[in-house]
Amino acid sequence: MADNNSSDNTEEIVRQKQFSSHRVPVIYLKEPKQGVHFARNTAAKKSTGELLYFTDDDMIADENLLTEIARIFEKDNTVGAATGKVLPRWEKQPPEWILKYCNNGWLSLADYGDTDFVAENDPGIWSCHQAIKRNVFLKAGGFNPENTGGIWIGDGETGLNIKIHNLGYKFAYQPKAVTYHIIPKHRTTQDYLNKRLKNQGNCDSYTEYRLKKNDSMELFRSSILDLIRVPKFSLKGFLQKINGKDSWHMTRAYASYYGSRSRYALRLIYDRAFRDMVLKNDWLNE
Repeated sequence: MADNNSSDNTEEIVRQKQFSSHRVPVIYLKEPKQGVHFARNTAAKKSTGELLYFTDDDMIADENLLTEIARIFEKDNTVGAATGKVLPRWEKQPPEWILKYCNNGWLSLADYGDTDFVAENDPGIWSCHQAIKRNVFLKAGGFNPENTGGIWIGDGETGLNIKIHNLGYKFAYQPKAVTYHIIPKHRTTQDYLNKRLKNQGNCDSYTEYRLKKNDSMELFRSSILDLIRVPKFSLKGFLQKINGKDSWHMTRAYASYYGSRSRYALRLIYDRAFRDMVLKNDWLNE
């Protein structure tokens, strides 16, 4: 268990579990560097098994999850990473627009049907339910930065999966490997959706810069274009709202998305240390 510098009684609780009668030993690790990628990467380096499995503290796993997700690696040795179903466990019944627009990756949910498959590209694997071959994980250089102090500065598992793909490995989905994501009430609000897409703007900007390595003029141009989109989407969302269209929720959130992308591009122009951080591949030795 990797504790990413928590300030509550996490360590005490884990220490108690260490002496309980579990078939699998519980090991406590303290990672003082703030950032979920630091915690995950530290845990991976300390591991000894052939397969790594990553999850979060707001997940409830089916009792057969690990057995089922391991099967897909036995079935096809070209698979580097795999996932299964991530189903919602709503704290409170969400509004209809959340079920319509956000019952998907926006809330780190995944249901790709009842048939397992292997794909060349990442079908949508979230780090709350992700199994990876340990040797592949180490070759790829670990998770890229993501949630760091409450703000996404990079593309996390998306970037890791891109690196896994570039190494020539495939991705798999095992529907019998099921976990449940606890969705609290505050994640079913417009404010949360705005923040979620704002963070996604940072994530996508990070991914794009690593791919294209745009020069300063290209970054400035994209920053201006994205800035222009902010009032455009805000006005469009307002008109949709007064006309009774629930699509305004997503349109308004995309105003936050483009504002975030505009600011990210400017930071890439003026902050050399930030550019160097974005282009870094190996996050295992930080």
